[in-house]
Amino acid sequence: MKEISKSMLVAASESARLLVVSREPSALGSLWAIGEANAWAMEITGSGCEALERVQSGSRPDLVLLDLARGDADGMYTLRWLRRVRPEVPVVLLAHADDHQQKLEAMRLGAHDYLLQPIAKPELEAALRRHLAAAPEGIDSEMTSEKFEQVGEDMYFVAASAVMRKLRAQAELLAQVDVPLLIVGEDGSGKEATARLIHKLSVRSGFRFRKVNCAALPGDLLEQELFGYEPGAFPGAMKSRAGKFELSEKGTLLLDDITEMPADLQAKLLQVLQDKQFVRLGGDARLDVRIIAATNGNLEQALAEKKLREDLYYRLSAFTVHVPALRQRKDEIPLLLGHGMNQLARRYGLPTRTFSPAVLEACQAHAWPGNLRELENFVKRYLVMGDDEELALRELKRGSELLSERVRVAPETSPGAGEEAVESQESTSGLRSLVQSVKGETERNAIAVALEQTHWNRKAAARLLKVSYRTLLYKIQQYHMSPPSNHLPPPVLHQGTKGNGDGH
Repeated sequence: MKEISKSMLVAASESARLLVVSREPSALGSLWAIGEANAWAMEITGSGCEALERVQSGSRPDLVLLDLARGDADGMYTLRWLRRVRPEVPVVLLAHADDHQQKLEAMRLGAHDYLLQPIAKPELEAALRRHLAAAPEGIDSEMTSEKFEQVGEDMYFVAASAVMRKLRAQAELLAQVDVPLLIVGEDGSGKEATARLIHKLSVRSGFRFRKVNCAALPGDLLEQELFGYEPGAFPGAMKSRAGKFELSEKGTLLLDDITEMPADLQAKLLQVLQDKQFVRLGGDARLDVRIIAATNGNLEQALAEKKLREDLYYRLSAFTVHVPALRQRKDEIPLLLGHGMNQLARRYGLPTRTFSPAVLEACQAHAWPGNLRELENFVKRYLVMGDDEELALRELKRGSELLSERVRVAPETSPGAGEEAVESQESTSGLRSLVQSVKGETERNAIAVALEQTHWNRKAAARLLKVSYRTLLYKIQQYHMSPPSNHLPPPVLHQGTKGNGDGH
């Protein structure tokens, strides 16, 4: 495999900045000698709290060396928070006892290496140089922490492109609006990560985020999963069980693949959204949960085929987020490849591999129909294939031939031919789309109030709103508004009197 040139690796390591967390004089002496020999900038702290303060206040190390002192219970806490604050920075642990459980916990939390003291200087230096040189070519370690935001275990929201930065800003605003939300995007594009980001930025972040895949369960089981049940609610129900609505109390519930939810259950969900309470099979309870729905399908087609109720769609879609496909943000691909390689190498306990210019070029040219999920699978195969770069390139090309044809043809032949273009346009408009959504909701509410005050006399409502009658009719149609079921027609007037202003 073509590797990054040795001179480039030497240059990268010679300009490296190391943050050392240690109170052991013997360890510090060896490290100072190694740092001076390699012209590394060494920053020393005596505690994990001080290291975290420095990182959060702007220090940008290329590697953190964490010396786990004997009896120091805060070492794992420091590691956990370093991985949250700077997930892309390698953390190497120095341990003074061969503790197998501690090693497993350290690797689970994201440590890049676990070295046992005493360790000879050449071995320590080689390990440090190896981890400093592990980042793929073309990835700036200073910018990665600003682009990656951890939103769950092994899940990150990446905002390295203009379109994703706008989505990040949109999510930050939507986090402050405690209403239902609809997220639209292709499979693997990052809908769950977006939902988790909105939850993380909201006042509900201190409570649970839960997810239910509506396509994974048949209707009766899905209803039990969402609403729970009481003993005797159905044959075999021996004890009560809380559903996801109840378990998500004060938090956020993501309903993935909402178009796969059965119609009768969609009606119950609509009732939950309207009444802010739900009925457990055999009981009832109040609801304080933010509902986020997600779909990967063509909404127009789903509505036409009655896979999604129109009234539920309008309830959910007052605020809609469109997550762009990976092919619409290709400038993120090198960063995603490097991050994925580091994450997977730690997960499987394998040394990281570098991406040659040929592989990076092929990845940039690939259509990625499977989006982030496909990219992760590619990195996983690349990691375990060893040095067979040609095989990786062939697999990528074969995947492109099999899958990207669908991406090229879909805009011309699918029923929702313009949907992808609309999604791209809306995602790039970012905050403007959000403002328009808020304006639309306000406008609809004002019209509803005017119609209610005038008992659905549309001409009177138009005068009250100071708009033309034609404009009001258009808006009523646009917002799919209709008189309430108990609405009575205006009384019949005596001959010779003026009409009621509505043409009756």
